[in-house]
Amino acid sequence: MVIGQPLRRFEDDRLIRGLGQYVEDIKLPRMAYAVFVRSQVAHGRIKSINTEEAKKAEGVIAVITGQDIKDKVGKNFTAWIVPNSNQVSADVSSRYLLAVDKVRYVGEPVALVIADSRERAFDAAELVEVEYEELPAVASVEKAIQEGAPLVHEEAPGNIALRWHVKSGDVERVFSEADRIVKQRIYINRAAPVPMEPRACIADYNPATGRLTLWVTSQNPHIHRFYLTVVLGIPEHKIRVIAPDVGGGFGAKIDIYNEELVVSYASILLKRPVKWVETRSEHFVASLHGRDFLAELEFAVKNDGRVLGIRGKSYANMGAYLGTVAPGVATVLHGLILPGPYRIEAFDYVMHGVFTNTMLLDADRGAGRPEAIFLLERMMDLVADELGMDPLELRKKNYLPAGENVQTVTGLSYDSIDFGKVLKKFEEVVDYKALRDMQKKAREEGRYIGIGIVSSIDICGFAPSPVVGAVGLQAGQWESAVVRVHPTGKVTVLSGAHSHGQGGDTTYAQIVADVLGVPVDAIEVLHGDTDMIPMGWGTYGSRGTSTGGSAVYKAAEKVREKGRLIAAHMLGTRPEDVEFSEGIYYLKTDPSKKVSIQDVALQANVAWNLPPGVEPGLEAEAFFDPPNFTFPFGIHCCVVEVMPDTGEVKFLKYVAVDDAGRIINPLLAEAQIQGGIVHGIGHAMYENIVYTEDGQLLTGSFNEYALPKAHLIPKMETYFTETPSPANPLGAKGIGEEGAIAGQIAVANAIIDAIKPFGVKHLDGPYTPSRIWRAINKLEV
Repeated sequence: MVIGQPLRRFEDDRLIRGLGQYVEDIKLPRMAYAVFVRSQVAHGRIKSINTEEAKKAEGVIAVITGQDIKDKVGKNFTAWIVPNSNQVSADVSSRYLLAVDKVRYVGEPVALVIADSRERAFDAAELVEVEYEELPAVASVEKAIQEGAPLVHEEAPGNIALRWHVKSGDVERVFSEADRIVKQRIYINRAAPVPMEPRACIADYNPATGRLTLWVTSQNPHIHRFYLTVVLGIPEHKIRVIAPDVGGGFGAKIDIYNEELVVSYASILLKRPVKWVETRSEHFVASLHGRDFLAELEFAVKNDGRVLGIRGKSYANMGAYLGTVAPGVATVLHGLILPGPYRIEAFDYVMHGVFTNTMLLDADRGAGRPEAIFLLERMMDLVADELGMDPLELRKKNYLPAGENVQTVTGLSYDSIDFGKVLKKFEEVVDYKALRDMQKKAREEGRYIGIGIVSSIDICGFAPSPVVGAVGLQAGQWESAVVRVHPTGKVTVLSGAHSHGQGGDTTYAQIVADVLGVPVDAIEVLHGDTDMIPMGWGTYGSRGTSTGGSAVYKAAEKVREKGRLIAAHMLGTRPEDVEFSEGIYYLKTDPSKKVSIQDVALQANVAWNLPPGVEPGLEAEAFFDPPNFTFPFGIHCCVVEVMPDTGEVKFLKYVAVDDAGRIINPLLAEAQIQGGIVHGIGHAMYENIVYTEDGQLLTGSFNEYALPKAHLIPKMETYFTETPSPANPLGAKGIGEEGAIAGQIAVANAIIDAIKPFGVKHLDGPYTPSRIWRAINKLEV
């Protein structure tokens, strides 16, 4: 069995040696370089744009403004229209590629300068003069919803972009029968995905063929191609999108941004390649942000610890426009999973998307689910405090039963869930009672230790297509693959999904090796080029293995079964009399009579002696649209010590027990969980996007935006149980976001648990030393 083996990533050999090829590495003849002029005000009318001096500058090829192209290209638009949500019209939520009459956030592109070198383009961009009539701006979601707040769009009263209401069960009865109602207002601070590689693109239009090639840092090349044809009007078959090596995405490279669209138009206009690479400061100001989420919740509980119902409302900051999938992040991907792994009888939750004069917010790692589990698990700790119960015991009392297709109060059907199994493993590796005893003894000594417990569940493996269509995503969510066996028995896999750090090349090779019995080093995995690969929807929402890998599995199965027909013919018998194992076809009655898959591949490709009706070649294509999402789940425990004199936090322990169905590669699974936890720790303690009240970004570089360094990360213990998913042939579930979903709230709960003796029941993040110290000393936070 190759599946289940902890193989190192094949991709790492070339990437670690500096042999990867990123967009920045690509050089084309006659290539020009683009630099954007961006708005310096958060809200204002454009009175004039003077480009004359810039056009005269040395090396400048063109300067383009919004007025130049507004009638020649379409607008950028959101791909998620949430039904029954009063979502604003496309006229309101869509945006010009370059601002025309108004700017609505600092960093909005207003002009494009193209020169024969990047340095000259930067110099010329400084010469573009933009005159604004500044307008009142609003940057915080809390202030944006207040009466009389400045309107980001006049057509969106109260700055409400959409409103979605989910109600189920007898809410009024449940709350009337509750012994207690626990309430809390919770704010989750804004963060940035911050991949190692910022965004970049090269557009190359060939006037002889009318074809446009776009190299771009994308998590979903086919979606980029679709947007290009809609916005620029180029026939889809005349567009080639290539996503080469991508240095991380974390959701930031799902969105289709204005920059790559207008750079593509510039290449068409100039009939030469145009390259744009985002600076790190541009990334903070003009690539999507995440979180920035305000909620008010009420939990109806009984004195014995049963949580009966949830009701509340939330306000998600959407920024100045609606991003590619942002409406779904604030609603469908958030609200439906909010009850988590618990038996909730009634649910009443109203979700709002709110416009502000800030950069767009969209799918930062986890995309709505970290916010949901943060709210849920913070409230569970508050309920435990109210009842005087241990937080873990409270959770045990409320878990859903184990099984397949377990129904939730919001209408989800959990594919397979067994918290009893995860809990058993957790209790094997964590002496929870000893931790609480240690905490008690430490407090007697004047030390403040906190224990954060999280029970999380994720909604991922996006699909099935009819369901995502019903909830408003204007796309399919199946995945595709081709498995091709060459005459020598070597194998090429073409995937419609896109790997950009998850280890997809290795995972897919393991799947094919397992099905066909060929060595993993005889398999090459290709993706990211729309001219080469079959149509696919990309990688996000932890769908790479469960959906993309399942398409690979099905294609490999088709190859194996075609090989059986050819092998039977070669052996002079019927296909049903032939067995297959570890790359060998053999007679059931006489295993000594056999042929290898390499023998079959050669015969299939030379086609000298094939069975009647069997076509030459040994390859197959498969499309997989699963019947359900997948729902990985787990229990995380974080232990910290807080220094009350300074507010500093020291990690003592972090243990994660997760169930992601069948694990294809334990080494990569562990790395994904650990990477997610680091992401969660960063969002909890260090990372914070901050705007002034008038919309100026204060955290525009690594001098102000802090990321966790290696010495700040605790040693992590990671464990897995396996509850296979019935929703795909691999039994696999997603795993790339689970660590980030659980990690942020595990840290938050641990820190707040540590400072409870000082009368702190709740504290919003980020959990910086100064913020913790002020809470301890009862100063305004």
